Amino acid sequence: MDKQQVWFITGASKGLGLSFVKQLLQAGHMVAATSRNAQDLANSVGTSSSQFLPLRVNLADENSVAQALEQTVKTFGRLDVVVNNAGYGIGGSVEEVTDAEVRQAFDVNVFGTINVIRKALPYLRKQRSGHIINISSIAGITGGTGWSIYTAAKHAIVGLSEVLAADVQELGIKVTVVAPGAFRTSFLTPESLAITDNYIEDYTAVHATHDKFRKMDGQQAGDPEKAVAEMIRITTLPNPPLYFLLGTDAYNRAMNKLEILGKEYKAWEAVTKSTDY
Repeated sequence: MDKQQVWFITGASKGLGLSFVKQLLQAGHMVAATSRNAQDLANSVGTSSSQFLPLRVNLADENSVAQALEQTVKTFGRLDVVVNNAGYGIGGSVEEVTDAEVRQAFDVNVFGTINVIRKALPYLRKQRSGHIINISSIAGITGGTGWSIYTAAKHAIVGLSEVLAADVQELGIKVTVVAPGAFRTSFLTPESLAITDNYIEDYTAVHATHDKFRKMDGQQAGDPEKAVAEMIRITTLPNPPLYFLLGTDAYNRAMNKLEILGKEYKAWEAVTKSTDY
């Protein structure tokens, strides 16, 4: 086993988060994991090991987050890796999605992540070490029709991680933003991925996309166990990646976005530069 580490993982009751907990415990690490229901989390993990700390946390409440991190450090003595995995998807055009749905998506995907980072940094800064892994999505790099709000939230995580990495580099803290493609987790179930009820018939392309996604559950190409193993592995590297794509679909979509950006920027180069004094 590599050096025993203390991990703090959000959204751990299912999907990638649950795989993280199980693999880390099997490898002998200490894991504090959060969920909206600590008992459900404990039942899902299926162990009462002294190396496992299930926590009920409201990520949108910074006091709840602070208490969870304090309990983690009090229990295990330190904090090495923070994984912001909790996520929530909402489908619909901007016109269809309600204000409450938008705020819920940003509370979980963005503000919850910021709360965890803000409350974890004092521990990591004092140690002059640590690794923050923010799980975004390939949608955070290149979005798709019908997922404007989810894409906006995941774009925010990419931008946040880029600047966070620069801010904490002098403190010995590493940052990685992960952009997975489609993995065979529970993300496409109604618990994690909601479609707004405010249906406007004119958005035919949006609704066709949603129908396609509903049929994808259980058919995704990505293996979540392999994805988690690779995310764990990069924490052992002296120079882990800042940007980390997972899945062939994520790689292909990201490369296509790079090509589109290059062509668009180049096509308007003269006009862009003409605005200088």
